[in-house]
Amino acid sequence: MRFSERARRVVVVGAGLGGTATAVRLLQFAREPVEIVVVERCSAYRNAGVAYHPAGNHWQHVFNIQAGRMSMFREDVDDFVTWANTEADRSGWPAEWYGFTFTETGPAPRRIYADYLTARLADAAREAADGVTLVELDGEVVDLEVADRIQVVVETGKSRLTLTADHVVVATGLEERKLPFAIDHPGFVRHPYSQDGTERILGVGPDASVVIIGTLLSAYDSAALLLRRGHTGRITMISRSGITLRTYPSDHQHQVLSLPAPRLDGSYEGKDALVQRLRDEWERAAGIIAAQHPEVAAAVVTERIAKSWEPYMPDVLARIPTVDLRTLLDGYSSLIATLRVSAVAYTTEIVDAAMADQDEVDMVNAAIFLRRPLLVTGPPGAGKSTLAFQIAHELRLGRVLRWHITSTATRGSGLYSYDVIARAEAVGARQAAARWDRHRHGEPPKDVELGERVGDYIRLGPLATAFLPRRQPRVLLIDELDKSEVDLPNDLLEIFEVGSFRIPELERVVSHAPEITVFTDDPGHKATIVNGQVECHAFPIVVMTSNGERDFPRAFLRRCLQLEIKPPTAEKLAAMVAAHIGIDCDELIQDFARRSEQVGGVPADRLMDALFLTTSGRYPRDSATWARLKEALWRELRAG
Repeated sequence: MRFSERARRVVVVGAGLGGTATAVRLLQFAREPVEIVVVERCSAYRNAGVAYHPAGNHWQHVFNIQAGRMSMFREDVDDFVTWANTEADRSGWPAEWYGFTFTETGPAPRRIYADYLTARLADAAREAADGVTLVELDGEVVDLEVADRIQVVVETGKSRLTLTADHVVVATGLEERKLPFAIDHPGFVRHPYSQDGTERILGVGPDASVVIIGTLLSAYDSAALLLRRGHTGRITMISRSGITLRTYPSDHQHQVLSLPAPRLDGSYEGKDALVQRLRDEWERAAGIIAAQHPEVAAAVVTERIAKSWEPYMPDVLARIPTVDLRTLLDGYSSLIATLRVSAVAYTTEIVDAAMADQDEVDMVNAAIFLRRPLLVTGPPGAGKSTLAFQIAHELRLGRVLRWHITSTATRGSGLYSYDVIARAEAVGARQAAARWDRHRHGEPPKDVELGERVGDYIRLGPLATAFLPRRQPRVLLIDELDKSEVDLPNDLLEIFEVGSFRIPELERVVSHAPEITVFTDDPGHKATIVNGQVECHAFPIVVMTSNGERDFPRAFLRRCLQLEIKPPTAEKLAAMVAAHIGIDCDELIQDFARRSEQVGGVPADRLMDALFLTTSGRYPRDSATWARLKEALWRELRAG
């Protein structure tokens, strides 16, 4: 490899997207002789970087932003889509992509981006001005010595050489954070886009607990990769900011608006002053867009501002001391990323749906901590009642106490039943037997008090059983509360407030029977009531469901935490089926999703019925019988 000894030289360290794009621009714009040397320590990452090299991206791994956002040229936003449709060498592409027509708003496989960067770099080198040359060097920059010119020390594996440069561009990507708590952990994947990293992610068990450090593009990529494989274990994404991605509108078009330059000139007055000025200018730019470009969707206003400011930011950044700049980037990098880039629905929908499930978990935890009942609403079949059983299973709290509400249900019927007739008959019989026995022995008649036996005629209902004193809480499901009479919700408020209630029939006999054993709602189990009162130790986890057929009193709603469960999306249904059945039913799931949307909602259990029938082998999918049966299963739910 020969280097020019006379021309000026620019050394670019790193040949990923940033380094390659920098080299392309230098080749395009240079008008005087200059040698551009691009150094890459890993040859497999040249013109690709860690994010886009083919070995680390299978064909199903698509960009998490629109294909139209991947052009390296702001003056030609359709360049990548044009290249993919008209120039890309598709030999070796799989069938699903071989005949695919790429669009600005659609997806594209990540692995082809390396070919795009390679092609555009070759074009720029071929079309460069006389004396403007490109050198691609495999090696690692290990040292820089700055004097009149910069001495760049490169180790190539076989030797060490020193290049004299006029400028050095460091394009090594984001600096990896040191994570001492995880770096030696056998389950830690440092580079999720590498071949080894991708294989390890794909090898994770479907019920494994996964922690992802970060909540932006790479985090969404890894989470989506797991979820599309039917992952059912808990996935936790962690970041200091908690900022997550926004979704591009389906009709989003790439565009750079001509907005006034931000008024950020003048002397640097410190980090806080700069941040405040940026916020003020940002609000001014947002106001201009609202007034002059009302067609811009709210979800992409921040992107439009960020793009319009890009030509002005280098001068602003040059005035910031290096230490302050590092601090600012460390504190605001996540925010900057989300302001500048959103993501396509293909990536965000499945992750956002899973995070909606996490909202359920958070609300359940809040209800337990605050000792408040949880009012769960949603259409029939959405899984409202199932939530109570999931809680009991996950927390190992035993059998769910279920109180199914009817129009005649009252607070008393949920607490206990007292068979007064059976007790009166038993008392009468025993007193008659006692009097006869005393008569036979010549003793005077005497009433017999049977207080100690009153418990034989009392059975606690699910509401009372839930409030028995225990070390661990019970799960109480009050199902279809909207079917009750108007007064029942408010009648429940007192026991939810104080966590205790009295049984008058037992209080009357406390003087000679302070402890009485009664039946409970748990089959075959009894409980001892002391002094006629029940007071919980651990407040029960109360889940109340409603189909939304009536409104509840404000006082009752203030006492409850409310959770709405929405019907599962097609992506979530697919993940559920993959996890529990392990078969490919995408076509049937899509049919179900379309039908559900057409008729205003079909319970998810009807999909499971259809899956059971179609996998039984008795109803081939291409038969007329199956079409009629599916239509009957998925018809609109109507009253009457």
